[in-house]
Amino acid sequence: MTAQIDADGRLRHLLTLEGLPRAVLERLLDRAEALHPHAHGGAAVRDRLAGRAVCTLFFEPSTRTRSSFQLAAARLGADTLNFDASTSSTRKGETAADTLRTLEAMGVHGFIVRHHEAGAVDALAEVAGAGTCLVNAGDGSRAHPTQGLLDMLTMRQAKGADFSGLKVLVVGDVRHSRVARSDLHALRTLGTGEIRVCGPKSLLPDDAELAGCTVTGDFDAALEGVDVVMMLRLQRERMVDGLITSIEDYHRDYGLTEQRLRQAAADAIVMHPGPMNRGIEIDAEVADGAQSRILVQVGNGVAMRMAVLEELLAQ
Repeated sequence: MTAQIDADGRLRHLLTLEGLPRAVLERLLDRAEALHPHAHGGAAVRDRLAGRAVCTLFFEPSTRTRSSFQLAAARLGADTLNFDASTSSTRKGETAADTLRTLEAMGVHGFIVRHHEAGAVDALAEVAGAGTCLVNAGDGSRAHPTQGLLDMLTMRQAKGADFSGLKVLVVGDVRHSRVARSDLHALRTLGTGEIRVCGPKSLLPDDAELAGCTVTGDFDAALEGVDVVMMLRLQRERMVDGLITSIEDYHRDYGLTEQRLRQAAADAIVMHPGPMNRGIEIDAEVADGAQSRILVQVGNGVAMRMAVLEELLAQ
């Protein structure tokens, strides 16, 4: 894997949260907190990346991630280019690596890449020129590091910076979720007191990926006394047939309802990386309820991605 950290301890690329030193992770979270007042307006930090060019190089659809990266770059004063694979020369057979090199030749040295293949962003980082930085905006079901970071920021805002006393529950389609993998890496790095993972066995990854977690198929038992409930989207587009019996059965066994939520701690927060399947993994009353932090997560994405882009490019 391409080295993410240089000899001075700074990020060169952000490809995964796996193995990212705690000091780097906490530095990014601290910086996102400091940038938060500037994330939704103003011009106070628009000189940070003035004259730098950033490209969202997306080979897969996105709403939240692409939009928040575009806003993050703009808030820092960078020039932004939006690459759409459906209308680009990749339709004519150009490789992703040649696309990267073509844009580098135009003076673009910051790339935010989403790809349907796991490891595709690492492969691009291997061929990137000196001074070019890549951010993984989601590669297959492997990793989504900035989503993991913004999720940690959201938990931190609600529960404080010390995760050692927290009980965090991740529920649903963990096998196909790049967000879940990044969240689990970050939760372990931050020393979370108890990490619970719940879902049908067919939607859980290999045991090695769940090291250090309490794993169960009983949602009601898993909810008991937790501080954070992270619901995951049922990713039917990545599934083979037969992994679940039916949508109705899945909602019955793993859907978060108001009644079920009462088993968590009274001040528990509910999170979801989006997009949501309302009425499948989460009921509308919970998604829109007082304990929901789902839109807070979305808003935190801008500040968190500002912190990442600044770390990588303001050097």
